[in-house]
Amino acid sequence: MSRALTVLATGPLTTVQDDGRPGQAALGIGRSGACDRASAELANRLVGNPVGAALLEVTFGGLAVRAEADLLVVTSGARCPGSPHAAPTVLRRGQELRLGPPAGGLRSYLAVRGGIDVPPVLGSRSTDVLAGLGPAVVAAGDVLPVGEPAGPLPGVDLAPVADPPTGEVTVAVLPGPRADWFGDSGWRGLTGQPWTVSSESNRVGLRLDGDPLEREREGELPSEGMVRGALQVPPSGTPVLFLADHPVTGGYPVVGYVVDADVDRCAQLQPGQVLRFRATPG
Repeated sequence: MSRALTVLATGPLTTVQDDGRPGQAALGIGRSGACDRASAELANRLVGNPVGAALLEVTFGGLAVRAEADLLVVTSGARCPGSPHAAPTVLRRGQELRLGPPAGGLRSYLAVRGGIDVPPVLGSRSTDVLAGLGPAVVAAGDVLPVGEPAGPLPGVDLAPVADPPTGEVTVAVLPGPRADWFGDSGWRGLTGQPWTVSSESNRVGLRLDGDPLEREREGELPSEGMVRGALQVPPSGTPVLFLADHPVTGGYPVVGYVVDADVDRCAQLQPGQVLRFRATPG
């Protein structure tokens, strides 16, 4: 068999991701791509892949694969027992790799030298679970082709990066275009209390539990453009922090935006973990 990985088990959710479909929002096409972009980029760099090569995004471990040829692999993001974490390792033909559930963090990235070579859709190999674009969600029995190496190896044995935190996480937030709908009391409510990540969270967004934000303005909005990091407040008053597969437009007011560098950290939060927002001037 040619260069490939055979999927034996997938865990809660495994998808193929790359750097997504940027620049197509005007056509109603969201970017999608890896939820934790920095971790995905690191994994690709460690095996000598070009920026944006397709890899596997694994949610809370559980992935098991078998190499159908000698392949150089590495994981990044959430550290799973059994993985060559941040340290490139050769997976010999017939050898299996099994990822246990991570103690900290939610999403792990498995990069293979040469990249996952499934057919692209609209210029990307990313699976957008909201729009239904891209390759199907990875399933047991899938045989994922691996491309030929395209660049030199970086010569790094280990990347000394910190694991995602397991405790309370604080991120920077900027006022959104509809912050005035909630007034000063709403902004203080957003930044002055701890929020708990709900188990209903997914690649579309983090649903947060806490004391609801009260509107100071009635009515509804026409749909407006949405971006990663937006904190949209539905009628329940509890915010939703949009992640990679967020909708292109939405009609609920956006009270704030998490700064882009911190959205990657939010993508690693496990259900039940506490998130705080630190106000940052616009």
